[in-house]
Amino acid sequence: MINGNLSALEDRLHRLTSERIQAQGNGSTEAFAKKVRRDTLARVVWKLLQDEGEILPRKTQDGLVSAVVNRILGLGPIEPYLHDPEVTEIMVNAPDEIFIERDGRLEQVQASFRDARHILHVIERIVAPLGRRVDESVPYVDARLPDGSRVNAIIPPLALRAPSLTIRRFSATPFTLRRLVSLDTLDDRMARFIQACVRARLNMLISGGTGSGKTSTLNAMARCIPNNERMITIEDTAELQLIAKNLVSLEARPQNIEGKGEVTIRTLVRNALRMRPDRIIVGEVRGAEAFDMLQAMNTGHPGSLTTVHANSPEDAIRRLESMILMASLELPQPAIREQIASAIDIVLQQERLPGGRRKIISIAEVVRKEGSSWGELQVKVQEIFRFERQGVDDEGRALGVYQSTGYQPQSLETIRKAGITLQAELDE
Repeated sequence: MINGNLSALEDRLHRLTSERIQAQGNGSTEAFAKKVRRDTLARVVWKLLQDEGEILPRKTQDGLVSAVVNRILGLGPIEPYLHDPEVTEIMVNAPDEIFIERDGRLEQVQASFRDARHILHVIERIVAPLGRRVDESVPYVDARLPDGSRVNAIIPPLALRAPSLTIRRFSATPFTLRRLVSLDTLDDRMARFIQACVRARLNMLISGGTGSGKTSTLNAMARCIPNNERMITIEDTAELQLIAKNLVSLEARPQNIEGKGEVTIRTLVRNALRMRPDRIIVGEVRGAEAFDMLQAMNTGHPGSLTTVHANSPEDAIRRLESMILMASLELPQPAIREQIASAIDIVLQQERLPGGRRKIISIAEVVRKEGSSWGELQVKVQEIFRFERQGVDDEGRALGVYQSTGYQPQSLETIRKAGITLQAELDE
């Protein structure tokens, strides 16, 4: 049977299955999908396939049954990749262009949607339970699957060829510093230093590009916070996996269908200050909330953590400055730099290197430096650890070694006062 006929048979089986569900009094197909087991539905589809009388290879029959079950219970052709623990990202560019990221590398898969309308149906299935919509008036959306995986969808006319769907998988195994060491994201010395900084309540900023692993590192760092401290986490889309006795997790809310009800990260940061936090953890600062985060760090909430999109520790500091300037707060630049220098202690730079490996390539301390003009403050960074790249291996993966620069950070005194000794790590 040619592919076109297989597609028609799949459509027919899907229609017949939906009719069978409704005829048996199970309500709508969507309602039925929420309570039925996969194996139960598979038996229904298998029986309907046998009734069709088509003579097909067993592998083809299994594929048809699986496709129909995925259409009813899951997200169609990409459903199997949502259950593959090695897949970290799923990208749909067009009906017949589906890519996944596995072990840091992109690969195109054979699965495909029937057409652009099929992709749109899957997107609607994702966003509808969240009270969201995607159409010409709202042609893009960020959402979250029940397992926590992050979803971005954008449709025509903004997406020129077809609706585009990107899913960043939610790791079932929580990230810890030990796990990151095992993944070679950093080495033992760096992990011990980071853990000491977190426990000594230094304010830390994780910088990096999209997909560099910032959230995973933030998650690992947050798990170093003592259990007796009260944590408030604030995210656009909840991804942190924390286990704590005194934890409040907040998530921003976009506008509803009527264009109302938006709650921004900035609003949540301000509200968190009234919740008696020991630590405030912001998933990512992108705008005016950067100022509120710095204010929190400077006014009795040391040990706070956040991330920012930037290409180097220096760029991260400049980006914070730019975000505050663009927020129209009418603060003079020296006052902004004073806020940054007083608030941020340590910057971690993370990068996705050639071959897909994600590494912390730099750990630096923020230092104050007076400029040439009287009263001019410069915010600089001084590197403590770095990843020294040394080429690539036969598979195109970046090679290198982690090194201590020998710089003795000023924050070492704060770490020592917390009862932690790190001299050996810094001298190695």
